Amino acid sequence: MDLFPDEFKNPVTEKSGTSEVKIEGGAANSGAPLAARMRPRTLDEFRGQEHLLGAGKTIQAMLQEGKVASMIFWGPPGSGKTTLARLIAESSTSMFVPFSAVTEGVARVREIIAEAGNRLKATGRHTILFCDEIHRFNKAQQDAFLPHVEAGTVVLIGATTENPSFEVVRPLLSRAPVYVLKPLSAKEVQLILEQAIKDERGLQNLALTVDDEALTFIAGAADGDARRALGVLQASANLAGYGGAINIDLAREAVQHRFASYDKAGDEHFDLISALHKSVRGSDPDAALYWLARMLDGGENALYIARRLTRMATEDVGLADPAAVGHVIAARDSYQFLGSPEGELALAQAVIYLATAPKSNRAYRAWATVSARAQETSGAKVPLHIRNAPTSLMKELGYGKGYRYDPEEENGVSDQTYLPEQVEGECFYEPSAFGFEKTIADRLRWWAERRKKG
Repeated sequence: MDLFPDEFKNPVTEKSGTSEVKIEGGAANSGAPLAARMRPRTLDEFRGQEHLLGAGKTIQAMLQEGKVASMIFWGPPGSGKTTLARLIAESSTSMFVPFSAVTEGVARVREIIAEAGNRLKATGRHTILFCDEIHRFNKAQQDAFLPHVEAGTVVLIGATTENPSFEVVRPLLSRAPVYVLKPLSAKEVQLILEQAIKDERGLQNLALTVDDEALTFIAGAADGDARRALGVLQASANLAGYGGAINIDLAREAVQHRFASYDKAGDEHFDLISALHKSVRGSDPDAALYWLARMLDGGENALYIARRLTRMATEDVGLADPAAVGHVIAARDSYQFLGSPEGELALAQAVIYLATAPKSNRAYRAWATVSARAQETSGAKVPLHIRNAPTSLMKELGYGKGYRYDPEEENGVSDQTYLPEQVEGECFYEPSAFGFEKTIADRLRWWAERRKKG
């Protein structure tokens, strides 16, 4: 998610061939959220990610060379993905164009790329296209970036809170290395809070007295999320008032007040669905039920939850329990039939079923692997013996020749092959030893033995 609000939607203007970032904040924009006002203006003000920005580290070295390449930032909310991308653009004198995969589509991408191409030809100035939540784009949408990244029309910096290995297409990953942004340490968050208290862009004019204990508490409660910490500090300041004092008790009250609301379009939405998903994956029905209740109590769309449960059934339970998908679909139908609150029990039952089901991601992994392999061998021909032969000419050409009808073979299986020559013998699906996949593994083993016998 973007670390800052919409007033930073188009922050870069051209000025004498350099990149000028407009910093909306301080007295000029005192009504903006504190996190927006305290946005780092330089890399020196940026906190955390020393493994990337320290002396001699990857991104620092890249900036010193003056060459910015495409990359993917993977990290939790509030770790500075958007801010770092903006500062990289400023340091490199490139035009920075932010883009959200949540609210915008491929049509907007085409517009940005066309403008970038024209800018590059006219001025020689490069464009950094920052795609926030790139994992929200499907495969085809992500593929739209590829030719323009390869041609150098744009430098793509993608940001995601999800594992890029599963959420970003492989061709894009091969052209844009992944850099992991770590959650900020409590000490780093506290430094950000201290700066916000004394900075004129922040809370300096409120003449607040802030206990160290309160700051330590807020920094710890933020779980490495700078935006969250600044939000709590701002809520604390609102409770304290001008010239007031922020102590540990007031900070606790601010935390409760701040986190009581549930923003279905904000980080809390994604944090809670992530917690539900990971609890199911971790086979913890109690935690899974808790996060489900939190989402429903917050007003989350039950059908959105049902869609995510379907994803869990296919990705995490998979063929270890093929009935899992059916249970989730039945729960969705029950909810639609009963409505709330009665229908919520159906979702709860589905969550318990998924959390207590045996787990396997082998089908998910097989599909990811074979999809990539199919792209790599898209010109591979179908073996002649399994081609369709509806005409005499095709039969003369050998289509279908030698095909054996397995159900009529001894043991119901022949030793013929079905993959094209380029991938013959490769194994994409390997069942686990859990649940129904144990039965599948036994079947595959039995068939393999019969095929060897011919």
